[in-house]
Amino acid sequence: MSGASIAAPLPLAAGSTRGTNRKVLPGFNLTLGYTLFYLGLIVLIPLSALVLKTFTLSWDQFWMAVTSPRVLASYRLTFGASFIAALVNVVFGLLVAWVLVRYTFPGKRIVDALVDLPFALPTAVAGISLTALLAGNGWIGQYLEPLGIQLAFNRNGVVIALIFIGLPFVVRTVQPVLEESEKELEEAAMCLGATRLQTFTKVIFPAIAPALLTGFAMAFARAIGEYGSVIFIAGNMPMVSEITPLIIISKLEQYDYAGATAVATVMLLFSFLMLLVINALQSWQRKRSGG
Repeated sequence: MSGASIAAPLPLAAGSTRGTNRKVLPGFNLTLGYTLFYLGLIVLIPLSALVLKTFTLSWDQFWMAVTSPRVLASYRLTFGASFIAALVNVVFGLLVAWVLVRYTFPGKRIVDALVDLPFALPTAVAGISLTALLAGNGWIGQYLEPLGIQLAFNRNGVVIALIFIGLPFVVRTVQPVLEESEKELEEAAMCLGATRLQTFTKVIFPAIAPALLTGFAMAFARAIGEYGSVIFIAGNMPMVSEITPLIIISKLEQYDYAGATAVATVMLLFSFLMLLVINALQSWQRKRSGG
């Protein structure tokens, strides 16, 4: 045919066939089997051993182990300090995320990388660093202690350490939501006469509220189980500044394995509850964003 050309079909790649949907991974049954085996080996078996060891106690022994005055004091400190630290991180994590998303300044990439430092830094190093700064003879503490402000070796030190390790969870949860938010809505609100506070409360905050709640829950859950960064700055005084993970370690050192697993089982239960809350908040966030 003149003036027309027929393109020849492209040759098939080696090993490919028409009409077949080839997958990179093996079939569903084999992949699911490997998944369940790996999760069982790494997660379910150790947790089952923890629960089974707890069953060696009678109900009265279990109740006495998890409700002794010293353990209850550690619960109050652990959950109270974790809650306060998560609230602080919600406020300042939002500010950090806002600056990183909405402004351009020299060294922005360095600041962005520093946010993830608590993820990579060993928790013991974080605890030693905070102690060196805030102790009575530390770089900052030597000026605060004469004023009656003591930030180390008490409950204040616990809260500060938990703020340090929880900040990235809020920043990294809120930051993508701020990046995807439409600035045109904010500009339209301000053109209609809305103040900055009204723009934030009526336009910005409803969009980022699910992410803030998720970041709060993640920071709170992470702080509950924190150990390494806290023990160096807490002082570890029974009934005063002793966290629950330290109670578990103390019981293990005293060869009270059943008592340690009983307290650990209580913490495991709270961890599962926090996991359910986080999953529910993430599902809500996806629905709000249309995902």
